[in-house]
Amino acid sequence: MVNDINYLELRHRPAGLEHKYGKQVHITSDPYLFTTLAKLCEPGTAQPLINQLLDKLYRDLVKTVINNEFPLVQTLLETRMAALHPEGKFEGKVIDPNTKVACVNLARAGTFPSQICFDAFNYMLHPAGVRQDHILMNRKIDGNEKVIGTDLGGVKIGGDINDRFVIIPDPMGATGSTIDTAMAVYAGRGTPKRFIAMHLIVTPEYLARVTKKYPELTIYAIRLDRGLSDPAVLKTVPGTHWDKEKGLNQKCYIVPGGGGLGEVINNAYV
Repeated sequence: MVNDINYLELRHRPAGLEHKYGKQVHITSDPYLFTTLAKLCEPGTAQPLINQLLDKLYRDLVKTVINNEFPLVQTLLETRMAALHPEGKFEGKVIDPNTKVACVNLARAGTFPSQICFDAFNYMLHPAGVRQDHILMNRKIDGNEKVIGTDLGGVKIGGDINDRFVIIPDPMGATGSTIDTAMAVYAGRGTPKRFIAMHLIVTPEYLARVTKKYPELTIYAIRLDRGLSDPAVLKTVPGTHWDKEKGLNQKCYIVPGGGGLGEVINNAYV
């Protein structure tokens, strides 16, 4: 049996965008993901390519979350060569298959992303410990089409969240109202391992709101959009002048952003 120290002491070494938003925020610095997301946001990109790109993006985000957050367990790994050589098996650390997860389907923009994550976690972990919950909500807007919250249509929660990673795949982290609703739904349902929000794009306004309000929430995002900030601010490390950073227009859409991704995903863009 092989006891290679490289696998007995397996450690992931994460890298990401430098910022000053706090330790609970992780923004990728990944050319492959950045390019794939740019393709998703192009004006000419439509279904079925939309869902194909979403699949690539969220499966890679799942890998990032698992590598950074999930526990490892030491186990005996046997290969096909074990019948011929004692060295055909070795001890090494792998993702603990007993890790429990609850994926949160935020209908509508989060429906397909949640299904992608749910399938990916079922592939990696024991399926008995992986479930998908459902929260139906929509943006609530005022007379000027500015987001002022969410309308909650209904929930279907499959149990408590004790000792689970609660995964919230929400493509656009814009205002934080969606996370507000999701966190309220899970209040009193147990003590999770961690709440983890998985976004394609986040704004400084979103990060300011949720990091202060939910210190228990860990945030992963592929891209930070602060396109309406002053040119001088855009030359600084993100978070240096947090109060002067701006990524939302008057209707609370992200700039540069992806342009109403919930509508785009569902072929209901207006």
